[in-house]
Amino acid sequence: MSLTHTGVTTTPADLDPCGREDHPDCGIRDVQDRLGDKWSVLVIVELATGPRRFRELQRALDGISQRMLTLTVRRLERDGLVVRTVYPTVPAQVDYRLTGTGADLTHLVKALADWSLAHRAEIAEARDTYDRAHPDHDIR
Repeated sequence: MSLTHTGVTTTPADLDPCGREDHPDCGIRDVQDRLGDKWSVLVIVELATGPRRFRELQRALDGISQRMLTLTVRRLERDGLVVRTVYPTVPAQVDYRLTGTGADLTHLVKALADWSLAHRAEIAEARDTYDRAHPDHDIR
Protein backbone atom coordinates (compact mmCIF):
# COMPACT_ATOMS: atom_id res chain seq x y z
CA MET A 1 0.00 0.00 0.00
CA SER A 2 1.38 3.45 -0.90
CA LEU A 3 1.44 6.49 1.34
CA THR A 4 -1.14 8.15 -0.90
CA HIS A 5 -3.56 5.24 -0.84
CA THR A 6 -7.01 6.48 0.14
CA GLY A 7 -9.14 3.46 -0.65
CA VAL A 8 -11.31 1.72 1.87
CA THR A 9 -9.66 -1.25 3.53
CA THR A 10 -11.39 -4.14 5.16
CA THR A 11 -11.32 -4.54 8.90
CA PRO A 12 -11.21 -7.87 10.74
CA ALA A 13 -14.92 -7.40 11.50
CA ASP A 14 -15.62 -7.21 7.74
CA LEU A 15 -13.78 -10.49 7.21
CA ASP A 16 -15.50 -12.28 10.11
CA PRO A 17 -18.96 -13.45 9.02
CA CYS A 18 -19.99 -13.71 12.67
CA GLY A 19 -19.93 -9.94 12.82
CA ARG A 20 -23.36 -10.41 11.25
CA GLU A 21 -25.66 -12.43 13.48
CA ASP A 22 -27.67 -13.79 10.54
CA HIS A 23 -24.69 -15.59 8.97
CA PRO A 24 -25.20 -19.39 9.10
CA ASP A 25 -21.61 -20.17 10.19
CA CYS A 26 -21.94 -18.29 13.48
CA GLY A 27 -23.84 -20.95 15.41
CA ILE A 28 -21.47 -23.62 14.18
CA ARG A 29 -18.42 -21.63 15.21
CA ASP A 30 -19.81 -21.01 18.67
CA VAL A 31 -20.37 -24.71 19.24
CA GLN A 32 -16.98 -25.63 17.77
CA ASP A 33 -15.29 -23.07 19.99
CA ARG A 34 -16.86 -24.61 23.06
CA LEU A 35 -16.35 -28.24 22.15
CA GLY A 36 -12.92 -27.61 20.69
CA ASP A 37 -11.37 -26.51 23.95
CA LYS A 38 -9.32 -28.94 25.98
CA TRP A 39 -11.74 -29.63 28.83
CA SER A 40 -15.38 -29.14 27.78
CA VAL A 41 -15.83 -32.50 26.09
CA LEU A 42 -14.25 -34.27 29.07
CA VAL A 43 -16.60 -32.48 31.49
CA ILE A 44 -19.58 -33.44 29.32
CA VAL A 45 -18.42 -37.07 29.22
CA GLU A 46 -18.07 -37.12 33.00
CA LEU A 47 -21.48 -35.50 33.57
CA ALA A 48 -23.12 -37.94 31.15
CA THR A 49 -22.98 -40.54 33.92
CA GLY A 50 -24.89 -38.27 36.31
CA PRO A 51 -24.56 -35.18 38.51
CA ARG A 52 -21.19 -34.47 40.05
CA ARG A 53 -19.92 -32.16 42.73
CA PHE A 54 -17.06 -29.83 41.84
CA ARG A 55 -14.36 -31.87 43.60
CA GLU A 56 -15.66 -35.09 42.05
CA LEU A 57 -15.29 -33.52 38.62
CA GLN A 58 -11.84 -32.24 39.44
CA ARG A 59 -10.68 -35.67 40.64
CA ALA A 60 -12.12 -37.34 37.54
CA LEU A 61 -10.36 -34.95 35.14
CA ASP A 62 -6.69 -35.59 35.68
CA GLY A 63 -4.62 -32.44 35.23
CA ILE A 64 -7.37 -29.83 35.32
CA SER A 65 -6.80 -26.92 37.69
CA GLN A 66 -9.49 -25.53 39.95
CA ARG A 67 -9.53 -22.31 37.94
CA MET A 68 -9.83 -24.08 34.57
CA LEU A 69 -12.64 -26.32 35.83
CA THR A 70 -14.46 -23.26 37.17
CA LEU A 71 -14.13 -21.50 33.80
CA THR A 72 -15.17 -24.60 31.89
CA VAL A 73 -18.34 -25.30 33.88
CA ARG A 74 -19.27 -21.60 33.77
CA ARG A 75 -18.93 -21.57 29.98
CA LEU A 76 -20.94 -24.76 29.66
CA GLU A 77 -23.56 -23.30 31.99
CA ARG A 78 -23.69 -20.10 29.93
CA ASP A 79 -24.16 -22.18 26.77
CA GLY A 80 -27.07 -24.02 28.39
CA LEU A 81 -25.32 -27.40 28.45
CA VAL A 82 -24.80 -27.64 32.20
CA VAL A 83 -26.89 -26.54 35.15
CA ARG A 84 -25.35 -25.64 38.50
CA THR A 85 -27.50 -26.34 41.55
CA VAL A 86 -26.71 -24.89 44.97
CA TYR A 87 -28.31 -26.70 47.91
CA PRO A 88 -29.11 -24.74 51.09
CA THR A 89 -26.82 -26.65 53.42
CA VAL A 90 -23.99 -25.58 55.67
CA PRO A 91 -21.56 -25.54 54.03
CA ALA A 92 -23.38 -25.01 50.74
CA GLN A 93 -23.37 -28.04 48.48
CA VAL A 94 -23.16 -27.50 44.72
CA ASP A 95 -23.54 -30.00 41.94
CA TYR A 96 -23.40 -29.88 38.17
CA ARG A 97 -25.52 -31.85 35.75
CA LEU A 98 -26.22 -31.82 32.05
CA THR A 99 -29.29 -30.00 30.78
CA GLY A 100 -31.50 -31.64 28.16
CA THR A 101 -29.44 -29.91 25.49
CA GLY A 102 -26.21 -31.14 27.06
CA ALA A 103 -27.60 -34.67 27.31
CA ASP A 104 -28.55 -34.55 23.60
CA LEU A 105 -24.89 -33.88 22.85
CA THR A 106 -23.55 -36.92 24.70
CA HIS A 107 -24.19 -39.46 21.93
CA LEU A 108 -22.19 -37.28 19.51
CA VAL A 109 -19.35 -36.90 22.00
CA LYS A 110 -19.40 -40.65 22.63
CA ALA A 111 -19.24 -41.31 18.88
CA LEU A 112 -16.20 -39.03 18.65
CA ALA A 113 -14.55 -40.77 21.61
CA ASP A 114 -15.27 -44.20 20.09
CA TRP A 115 -13.83 -43.08 16.75
CA SER A 116 -10.75 -41.72 18.51
CA LEU A 117 -10.15 -45.01 20.31
CA ALA A 118 -10.75 -47.07 17.17
CA HIS A 119 -8.25 -45.03 15.14
CA ARG A 120 -5.71 -44.18 17.83
CA ALA A 121 -3.03 -46.53 16.47
CA GLU A 122 -3.50 -45.35 12.87
CA ILE A 123 -3.24 -41.71 13.90
CA ALA A 124 -0.13 -42.38 15.99
CA GLU A 125 1.46 -44.21 13.05
CA ALA A 126 0.58 -41.37 10.64
CA ARG A 127 2.10 -38.85 13.04
CA ASP A 128 5.30 -40.88 13.37
CA THR A 129 5.55 -41.20 9.58
CA TYR A 130 5.01 -37.47 9.12
CA ASP A 131 7.51 -36.55 11.84
CA ARG A 132 10.18 -38.79 10.27
CA ALA A 133 9.55 -37.30 6.82
CA HIS A 134 9.50 -33.72 8.15
CA PRO A 135 11.99 -33.52 11.02
CA ASP A 136 12.17 -29.73 10.77
CA HIS A 137 8.39 -29.24 11.17
CA ASP A 138 7.47 -29.09 14.83
CA ILE A 139 3.67 -28.64 14.76
CA ARG A 140 2.71 -30.27 18.04
